[in-house]
Amino acid sequence: MSQIKVAIADDHPLFRTALTQAVLKNFDSAEVLEAENFQELISIVEQNADIEIIFLDLHMPGNDGFTGLTLLQNHFPDIVVIMVSSDDQPDIVRKAINLGASAFIPKSANLTQISTAIATVLEGEVWLPEHTDINVDLQTAAEHQRLAKQLAQLTPQQYTVLASIANGRLNKQIAYDLDIKETTVKKHVSAILLKLEVYNRTQAGLVFQQLMLTNNDSNHDKQVVNG
Repeated sequence: MSQIKVAIADDHPLFRTALTQAVLKNFDSAEVLEAENFQELISIVEQNADIEIIFLDLHMPGNDGFTGLTLLQNHFPDIVVIMVSSDDQPDIVRKAINLGASAFIPKSANLTQISTAIATVLEGEVWLPEHTDINVDLQTAAEHQRLAKQLAQLTPQQYTVLASIANGRLNKQIAYDLDIKETTVKKHVSAILLKLEVYNRTQAGLVFQQLMLTNNDSNHDKQVVNG
């Protein structure tokens, strides 16, 4: 295969190395950029407009659950995102795919499986760990897909305002953080409520918090320490 630029965002050096080997196995020529936290990843993406694939650790520093996935899709919709994690329970895998990830690679995967996942994604298909049924709960899947579409409709600044609302920031604080007028924040909030089809900022914050695994996944029955 031809030249490609890839970003690997994971705070575990050994797994970054494994992913890099798999990438190089699938391409004749590849440039691999590495990030140890989510903010570093965003900086790399902003400086490299030609990145095509991002490997994103589910629980890396700065990435709270699926907030990183949806932010990347909102800000950089042309980039393919592959989730990676040792937390590979079926409900977590399904949620990642339903929210728009192109693959979910467990950290227990070997080099051959990782390479297969990359090849599958490059063919425009979704790759899942073996024996993972994506169609178990169609209602929940539909809800997650609807949420992903709603978040994708937000402008990048509206997405940032929504995340701030979910973190309990007031309009005046958000205006200060983003260096914009409070009236502009209010306009963003009104647009957010309309696009998310909710009636107030509290409901909007709760919508966003659905992306945060540790607080909102009833099936997530273990405390996650590392991705």
